[in-house]
Amino acid sequence: MIRKTCIFCASSQKVDRVYFQAVQELAYLLAKNDIVVQYGGGAVGMMGELAKTVMENNGEIIGVIPEFMIKMEWGNTNITELIVVKDMHERKRRLIKDVDAVIALPGGCGTLEELSEVITLKQLGQFIKPIIILNINKFFDPFIEFLNKMINEKFMREVHRDIWTVVEKPENVLMAIESTPEWDPAIIKIAQI
Repeated sequence: MIRKTCIFCASSQKVDRVYFQAVQELAYLLAKNDIVVQYGGGAVGMMGELAKTVMENNGEIIGVIPEFMIKMEWGNTNITELIVVKDMHERKRRLIKDVDAVIALPGGCGTLEELSEVITLKQLGQFIKPIIILNINKFFDPFIEFLNKMINEKFMREVHRDIWTVVEKPENVLMAIESTPEWDPAIIKIAQI
């Protein structure tokens, strides 16, 4: 049963409307299924839209944001709870703590870095929950191609393809989470190639 998810997404306000529509659809689905959302705590861009839509649909959303971003007044106060942490490292640890899945939406370097770290943690058996890449508008195609290149050129093992699941539409996210096979933390034994 899915109780809580972590969402990685962008704070840019200038991205194409297709991304905002997708985040609205996803937020609606999560709220209507009583799934708590944990995200980066921002008030604008896709982050802001995620929070607004969850709250409008009587959902629960928890933001995790570092102190320096609070000083910049980037924190969203119109959410269920805003947790202020020391730095970006603590934010990433807190975002994935006690979640049942991670969902990555399109974003910039921060989103890419968060997604790469959680993939690495799963490869090392330190995070074992589903990782869903929501490939809206084929945004993640180059990243997925790069992951496949790592496997094809033996920087990762074939079994590591099971670390993530790619879906194209928000409506497919929950089924992807539920159908992700169990990940054995003992995978660390084969992490080294």
